[in-house]
Amino acid sequence: MIAVDTNVLIHGHQREAALHERAVAALITLAESPRPWGIPMHCLVEFYGVATQPRLWKEPSSPTQALDQIAAWRESPSCRILGDHPAMLELLESSAINKKIRGAKIHDARIASCCQAYGVTELWTVDRDFSRFPELKTHNPLV
Repeated sequence: MIAVDTNVLIHGHQREAALHERAVAALITLAESPRPWGIPMHCLVEFYGVATQPRLWKEPSSPTQALDQIAAWRESPSCRILGDHPAMLELLESSAINKKIRGAKIHDARIASCCQAYGVTELWTVDRDFSRFPELKTHNPLV
């Protein structure tokens, strides 16, 4: 299963984002595919926060617009929302200790742990910080 990180979701939603059209095409490909794909719940929460942040955008999304976008992704029959999984805490603890995760990097570790727990084979992201988690294959679909 492919999972999608917050930054790809943002590019696909915010028209003023630099890679908007590429992200829309990538997300449509996933949404129209019969193969399951997923979005970690943490990424949906982060998406809402970024999309509605007035300091980041000339025209930030309203809460309704952001929630409507999330609903549209959820309507894809092949989309799975990846919530907290019982195995995540152990994976997260292992990452925190073995990879010496500190501060805000714990958010990426949580996403990586979620993906591992759900058997995600590839995370679509623009973020190079996931290279800290070599057990999770990443792909930037926007280049």
